Amino acid sequence: MADTLFALSLSPAMLLLMVALISLLESLALVGLLVPGVVLITAAASLAGHEAIALPWLIGAALLGAILGDSISYLLGYHHREQVTNRWPLSIHPEWLERGVLFFERYGIHSVFIGRFVGPVRPIIPLIAGMMRMPKRTFLWANITSAALWAPAYVLPGYLLGRTWQQHLNLPQNIETAIITLGASIVVLAVVFSWGRAQVGRHGFIYLATARFIRRVPFMRRSWLSMSLNDEVPLASLLLFLITLASVSAWTLLVMNHQGPLAIDLQAQRLFSWLTNEPLQLVSLSLAKIGDSLGITALLLPLAVWLIHHKRIDALSHWVFAIGGVALLNTIGKMVFERARPVTPEYLIGSFSYPSAHTSTAVVVAGLAAAFIAAELHRKQRVWVYWLAIILVTPMALSRLILGVHWLSDLIGGALLGLLVCALIRLNWQRRVRVPLPQCPWGRLMASTIALVVLRIILMPPV
Repeated sequence: MADTLFALSLSPAMLLLMVALISLLESLALVGLLVPGVVLITAAASLAGHEAIALPWLIGAALLGAILGDSISYLLGYHHREQVTNRWPLSIHPEWLERGVLFFERYGIHSVFIGRFVGPVRPIIPLIAGMMRMPKRTFLWANITSAALWAPAYVLPGYLLGRTWQQHLNLPQNIETAIITLGASIVVLAVVFSWGRAQVGRHGFIYLATARFIRRVPFMRRSWLSMSLNDEVPLASLLLFLITLASVSAWTLLVMNHQGPLAIDLQAQRLFSWLTNEPLQLVSLSLAKIGDSLGITALLLPLAVWLIHHKRIDALSHWVFAIGGVALLNTIGKMVFERARPVTPEYLIGSFSYPSAHTSTAVVVAGLAAAFIAAELHRKQRVWVYWLAIILVTPMALSRLILGVHWLSDLIGGALLGLLVCALIRLNWQRRVRVPLPQCPWGRLMASTIALVVLRIILMPPV
């Protein structure tokens, strides 16, 4: 089934449809603010270039999607002005509308043409044009002419990359699935933990829609209220728990029911064997030391001392249960599944592959730290904390492929397991009102942590 879906995703018709859909979403009212359109359309155009799809068809698909997106936005503003402004997300982000109105008033009838190339107002201007009753013929001409310039400008760089990367980089054959999976995973994680995480918070669309639904179902109302803490239900942690529990179970069944490595594992192995060089090996070995038991101890020891000093045993116990719990689950998983490693160095003899303990532990450490820090920040600033956590975890996970001691599917299983533990710990933490943690001396804490980690890397071998 996976091979069939992958073959479909690379067919010319599917790629053209993908480019048209991304262009439509990129231009659609408000949605374009939430979709990383430039990244997605560059990736899709690169695949199209690699498959040698005719360039006029590709530009035509992007052109059609862009025109449709702006047209839908214009009609929404023209016919549903009051409903749009009073509904999410404009109801909680009126500054988006104000910014678009100022831009429209400044450039008048030219705003539709210019606005397509200005990131912050691009998805807003067609909506504003409809609200301001711009003549339909004027809007249509501005829409078509701007799209005619926008489509090639956005498509050509990715297409050129797709036409040339194989020849100039001399990449191994048949690694497209691994590259797409790795890139898509990072993009999906970034979107889920930025936009998605905001929507399941107290002021988010998903949270508010869920609350409205539950109010109409009497037998669910009491459970919802019993979970409420400071007038907010921990919906984000609850959804993370349910999704990761189902995902890690399904992924483990897939991996264990397959004889040997998955096809994507072999592709990733070829890719990272090609990428591997001596500097990357040294960096990966250092990351291996940071992610093992001694490295995690060095990493968290200053935090533990600080929590003990301030008598916050409740927070310390949650960290201890998180690290101990993920270590126990990894040990049980390796013993039960006994999946062989691609390569087993001397210090890992007797250790099995699935799931990746380094990945799951890194996810727990970075994920819990991000959750505790984000809880003390304004909701608009929390996205950066989660993105930083993803940036820190990704090299740790990929270093296991550089060293060749894990399959890609081990990393995915480890990451899902780490997120599951994070969700469980956060749910338990949010069960009751707690005294806020004291202000953290980040400078001294980070200096102590770095010093201990450096000593661990220099003085001790990996375990």
